[in-house]
Amino acid sequence: MQTISFMTANFVARQLGYRMTEGWMQGDRATQDHFRNADTFGTRFEAYLRDIQAMGYEAIDLWLAILHPSWATDVHIETARQLLERYHLPVVSLAGDFGASREAFTATCSLATRLGCALLGGMTGLLENDRAFVVSKLRDSGLRLGMENHAQKTPEAMLAQIGEDEDVVGTTVDTGWYGTQGYDAAEAVRKLGHRLFHIHLKDVRQPGGHETCRFGEGCVPVENCVRALKQLGYTGPISVEHEPDQFDPTDDLIANLQLLKEWMSS
Repeated sequence: MQTISFMTANFVARQLGYRMTEGWMQGDRATQDHFRNADTFGTRFEAYLRDIQAMGYEAIDLWLAILHPSWATDVHIETARQLLERYHLPVVSLAGDFGASREAFTATCSLATRLGCALLGGMTGLLENDRAFVVSKLRDSGLRLGMENHAQKTPEAMLAQIGEDEDVVGTTVDTGWYGTQGYDAAEAVRKLGHRLFHIHLKDVRQPGGHETCRFGEGCVPVENCVRALKQLGYTGPISVEHEPDQFDPTDDLIANLQLLKEWMSS
């Protein structure tokens, strides 16, 4: 069975006691503040890994708020590397915003390489503004960039954004955001299969909003997305994503893992 990874941004509201009232960036700031100090980073990062392993996951997608290239020191990175090895939790992708400058993107690529990660699964405005640099940096670093959909309402809009350079530029399908946009996420998977680098499997309550929920309780045809992946012959990791702002998602994430395993084996 292929790798199922845990999106560490699932804990976006954890440092706020699951009382995130001011939106995503409130959780981002609180998470960065929690992990920024190198003296306490190891203990705090290990707590996350311990909890993720206890849920049954075997890999992670590392959200940059936990280890941000703008402040991560050699001590942070080496500590993270050792803990990831100890808990047998490889990083299958970096997740988040990879910056809008050459310096920020270069720092992200360096972090990925040092963590043994080959995929950037998120967003960067640099692809539109300085594409040749991005493509060159990816090839030189042995990395791939899977641009994640948020505002894009259709697969065609995503294809137009990612353009050519298929060896290093593709898409990370976020099924929840296609649900938010009112588009059939399983159909998006089928249409984007030839450019699919990664997938964030997520359910949301209803179109027009982005309240995430347990698989099967929202508007996203999650099981059909898994079927579409199987039909495409996709063998890469599947990331489980669920980021509530008002409650601990642990029970849901355990249930999602079990459901996903059942769908993958059927």
